[in-house]
Amino acid sequence: MDDVEEIKKLKARYFRSLDSKDWDTYAGVFAEDCVVDLSLAGGGKYEGRTDFRAYASGLTIVQSVHHGHMPEIDLTGPDSATGVWVLEDYNIWEDGKQNHGWGHYLETYVKRDGRWYIKTMALSYLRIETDCPQPALIAGKDGTGHLRGLTPAADAWR
Repeated sequence: MDDVEEIKKLKARYFRSLDSKDWDTYAGVFAEDCVVDLSLAGGGKYEGRTDFRAYASGLTIVQSVHHGHMPEIDLTGPDSATGVWVLEDYNIWEDGKQNHGWGHYLETYVKRDGRWYIKTMALSYLRIETDCPQPALIAGKDGTGHLRGLTPAADAWR
């Protein structure tokens, strides 16, 4: 498979593991020495996979839905690339608050030992709505176990 497709799969795994709260798989999409900057989205800046995993796994989100669209991926070398992704997300928090947002991810990627990782990631929002109707179904933290791991589609049929 070509490198651009592998990077698309990497980002898809990022979204799926975030929404299923599969923190081991989620951490695995990032390079050990990653830098994640959420300052334009009202958050902090995190250096290293361990630091960012600790932040993300500590979020009090009951349910999230993240979609990435229209990737603009450019290979900048045999082991490096850049990407821009359009984002739409929806989050329900433990305190009952909700938000629906639209924005962008700006990323760089690095290929190590034949595998792609997110090296740097910055998130910014164009719009966030907080007046959201109650959803008809909430899978919650425990209703996403079937989505966890590296190969959930293959594992579902075992």
